[in-house]
Amino acid sequence: MPSPNIPGLHRADLAVCRRMLREGSRSFHAAARLLPRSVRDAVTPFYAFCRMADDLVDARSASRWTLVHLRDRVDAMYAGTATDPVDRALGAVIRYAALPRPVIDTLLEGFAWEFDHRRYETLSDVTAYSVRVAGTVGVAVSCLMGERGATTLARACDLGVAMQLTNIARDVGEDARAGRLYLPRAWMRDAGLDPEAWLRSPSFTPGVGAVVKRLLDAANTMYRRADAGVTLLPPRCRLAIRAARRIYADIGREIAAAGYDSVSRRAFTSGPRKAVLVWRALVVRDTPGPGAHEPPLPEATPLVAAVAADGKGTPPANPDRGYSVLQPQEDSA
Repeated sequence: MPSPNIPGLHRADLAVCRRMLREGSRSFHAAARLLPRSVRDAVTPFYAFCRMADDLVDARSASRWTLVHLRDRVDAMYAGTATDPVDRALGAVIRYAALPRPVIDTLLEGFAWEFDHRRYETLSDVTAYSVRVAGTVGVAVSCLMGERGATTLARACDLGVAMQLTNIARDVGEDARAGRLYLPRAWMRDAGLDPEAWLRSPSFTPGVGAVVKRLLDAANTMYRRADAGVTLLPPRCRLAIRAARRIYADIGREIAAAGYDSVSRRAFTSGPRKAVLVWRALVVRDTPGPGAHEPPLPEATPLVAAVAADGKGTPPANPDRGYSVLQPQEDSA
């Protein structure tokens, strides 16, 4: 049976995507529940595709053919010939909301960097990676809310980057034990660490803590840039974005409370703590930030420009400044 919110999106396919969201990211799931139903039904398949693609790329059997396979699946989504439940669901969203292809192509480029064993020497290198694997999510969510002006997309990308930098800071030990290093290598050398030697035998040291702190400081700068753009979003979507920002940023607080040791432990935000953060997001008053009209990050400029310029088939915004280009049927079953 089709979903009442998005033509072509079937309930069974959406149920698969919802389960992946619920099981794949408790933080994202908690924030997404605050979105109006129609927007949530559009965002959920996009997240499910990201989760599915990430799992495929991380699998031991992954190869370059994995990326070719993913691109073929994306081609089928845009052509309306997808067969996988997640692909069918996202295909319906793509066609209804006119999600620009550069968003997903840029995401796939981030996965390709994994296969290239790319080395991240500077913060700019890490930011460029974060734009691809997380800034794209922010841009996609903004588009699915019906907001694709360049300034709004730039702030949405900032939030995605901030969240990814937080994730990197949280997963230092887990990534290292899998042979991956996303901390800026130049920063590690500044702290007296040999990145290759440390990667062979990862352990927490004050030097590692100093690097993690620098990365969280950079994330906080990105969160502040993103805060400035919340008032550019449809009013009924703002609570979810404020909540997501607070929940993810709180992971950094947990890391700091542990002395920036994310090698021997993994920080998380508890359920009760999430509830407190959502309540705080609820009582915050939206005020335009001073950085609302800052240009996009240099690393994000090509993505923002491509999506903002892609007006082909873009549904018009509701004349009453509604919360979505999608039909507001959030109370439907």
